[in-house]
Amino acid sequence: MAQTEIDELFDVKNAFYLGLYQQCINEAQKAKVSSQLKKTERDVFMYRAYIAQRKYGVVLDEIKSSASSELQAVRLLADYLSNPSRKDNVLKKVEESLSGNVDIENKTLPLMAASIYYHELNYDSALRILHSTESLEASALTIQVLLTINRVDLARKEVKAMQEADEDATLTQLAQAWFNISVGGEKLQDAYYIFQEMADKNQSSSLLLNGQAACYMAQGKWDEAEGVLQEAMDKDSNCAETLINMILLSQHQGKAPEVTNRYISQLKDSHNSHLFVRELAIKENDFDRLTMQYAPS
Repeated sequence: MAQTEIDELFDVKNAFYLGLYQQCINEAQKAKVSSQLKKTERDVFMYRAYIAQRKYGVVLDEIKSSASSELQAVRLLADYLSNPSRKDNVLKKVEESLSGNVDIENKTLPLMAASIYYHELNYDSALRILHSTESLEASALTIQVLLTINRVDLARKEVKAMQEADEDATLTQLAQAWFNISVGGEKLQDAYYIFQEMADKNQSSSLLLNGQAACYMAQGKWDEAEGVLQEAMDKDSNCAETLINMILLSQHQGKAPEVTNRYISQLKDSHNSHLFVRELAIKENDFDRLTMQYAPS
């Protein structure tokens, strides 16, 4: 059943879900909230938007040890992403936070913990945590994990549950679009329209444009994909997803190797711990090893 009361933080959350991170921060800074609970919720989304912009320092500086447990959970994610050498330390803290008497009102900790496990490729732990919390955002993240591990069957059930809870919610629409992309075929057009409608109602973001580009590329419409990705590059030339899609696109279009290499260099520069970069490094090492084996002695 859809919620009937108006959420005073609707604009803040909606901007965050659509990937309009600066808009989310601006909305959060001007939002008038009616309670301490709403103030914490507002700050959670604002700091998560800073994390999405890779401004980890802001989050680490401003969330003090006296802050609420929800904000401490957000700080954990910033700490994890900001410094690869601190990962083990952060993972230990996550495990400690989850093993104690977990406050069931704290909806932020499971999401942040699951995000960290997702980055660690520990999908079982991510799903287990998400399973214990009920929210549209937990369902949306569950769908992302399930699609990553190719469990389209389970993702379908989760999308259905989200539609029953609130069919018109931004997160439900986005989850439907991601699901449609993984199913492919005629569903790609449906996914494209969802991203387009959201951009029309709000404004386009790297997230929505990359969604549209994925639909085009899956349909073999490389020129259309290029136009959309160019727009995404203009919005944020350092977005990892845009750069990865540009690498894929330039390969398919048979562009000069230096074009692809430029995007790869940029990705390594800005996102050196991204899964794509890590996997690429493994393949490059394998290739070098093989060439050594077959090199004339």
